[in-house]
Amino acid sequence: MGLTSRSLLYTVVFVAVLCVGLTVWLWPRLSGRGVLPVLGRLGAILTTQLTIMSAVLLAVNSAQSFYGTWGQLIGRYDRSPGQVTTATDLAGTGARVDTGKGGLVQPGAPEGLEKAGLPKGPPEQVGKMESIKIIGRRSQAAAPAFVYLPPQYFQKQYERQRFPVIVAITGYPGGTESLAQHLQVPKTASKLISENKMQPTVVVMLSPNIAMPRDTECVDVPGGPQSETFLTKDLPDALRSGYRVGHKASAWGALGYSSGGTCSLLLAMRQPDVYPAAAALSGDYKVGTDLTTGDLFGKGADERKRRQEHDLIWRLRNMPAPRATVLVTSSLHGEKNLKETKRFLDAVRPPMKADKMILPEGSHNFATWRREISPAMEWMGKQLVFPQDVNG
Repeated sequence: MGLTSRSLLYTVVFVAVLCVGLTVWLWPRLSGRGVLPVLGRLGAILTTQLTIMSAVLLAVNSAQSFYGTWGQLIGRYDRSPGQVTTATDLAGTGARVDTGKGGLVQPGAPEGLEKAGLPKGPPEQVGKMESIKIIGRRSQAAAPAFVYLPPQYFQKQYERQRFPVIVAITGYPGGTESLAQHLQVPKTASKLISENKMQPTVVVMLSPNIAMPRDTECVDVPGGPQSETFLTKDLPDALRSGYRVGHKASAWGALGYSSGGTCSLLLAMRQPDVYPAAAALSGDYKVGTDLTTGDLFGKGADERKRRQEHDLIWRLRNMPAPRATVLVTSSLHGEKNLKETKRFLDAVRPPMKADKMILPEGSHNFATWRREISPAMEWMGKQLVFPQDVNG
């Protein structure tokens, strides 16, 4: 039985309940004096506690997917990178920071920049990390972000050139440091660019949750936070005002892990004229609600419609397919989204295109996503068109 299988969980729960029952039943017989009764009572207590704790830990792991297989539980991780395969048969010196009231890009807190893992050296040789705050005029939100600028951004021959953009999105409740330190996004981008496996690209790292601690799931909540508006309108406007990045959508893509992966797919399928390419590492295929999200879809006659439009498989089956290209990932053992990933891929139809990365083994954690991030970013680099316009 697999570590996250329901049969194992139910079996351990049954054994725990049985042990509790047997302990209660046999306790009078173990109440005497002497070595054997004492050892019997200790054995009953330890066995009962062990089975109960095992059931609790298995339930928590099944819900959160900290470990997907027995091998991962004992520390045997496969660290080989994933491989992208076709799933459908279709073919300056940083930001111009404006500290005034009207500035859309403002200086951010520097904490965490040192954890990005970039090599030491001048920006024109190793690139640069910046911490900024994005001001959203439409959404009325302000969100922190990290920006990775490739070495070419600072080189003389590129001084008027605009660059493609990857918007890297965290899961909940992760922050920008999760992308920089744990997922190693800037370090991976630097390595791929230096090896000519990815064109010089600006990478923006941020959380989609603009009303923390609430999980807004990239949704424009009726009467609440406007997360989709922030990501599809405010963020592009701000970045284009502060950096030399492409003005056309063909230079933009979204990439994320966990709920950030779901968000990336949502952006590409709902707003393909803003993000025509998306990569989702262990993403889901619909937005649900729970205690962390609160009410995302409002009440009344339009609630069901709004909920359905955030169900990606429903969209593919009931709405025109978007002109978008996506990459989705899962694993044969350890990931809970494998079945839904297959359903999603089966529903994709032209003009939409989809590729996949299915690992033999992996689970819902950074150990798995670090195996996927390099091929995912290399894939993304092939989808983005290097801007032909120049900075006037």
